[in-house]
Amino acid sequence: MRVLLDESVPRRLGFDLAPHFVRSVQTMGWAGLKNGALLAKAQSEFDVLVTADRNLRYQQNAELLPMAVIVMLGSDNTYQTLKLIVPALLERLAGIGKGEVAEVGSPAS
Repeated sequence: MRVLLDESVPRRLGFDLAPHFVRSVQTMGWAGLKNGALLAKAQSEFDVLVTADRNLRYQQNAELLPMAVIVMLGSDNTYQTLKLIVPALLERLAGIGKGEVAEVGSPAS
């Protein structure tokens, strides 16, 4: 699966998502793009956007996109916190389809 990490997710988390093809917004040169513009660019190159932005699903109609969105829920968005959610993220990546918006973890994680 081709995975794009949003700016809200630490880039080094990509190493924990093997064997998926992972790139970050920063490495793609898309840092600073607003969510709508980012999703428009990403949809032709990626299968899923992984973000820690809990508001994205309310700001964008991601269900209409030809890609999926997974929101990582943690008490913060540091690598140490989000790394604990990686097993759930990997499981969700295995079964997610285009247009789906899913959450993994919990705010208390």
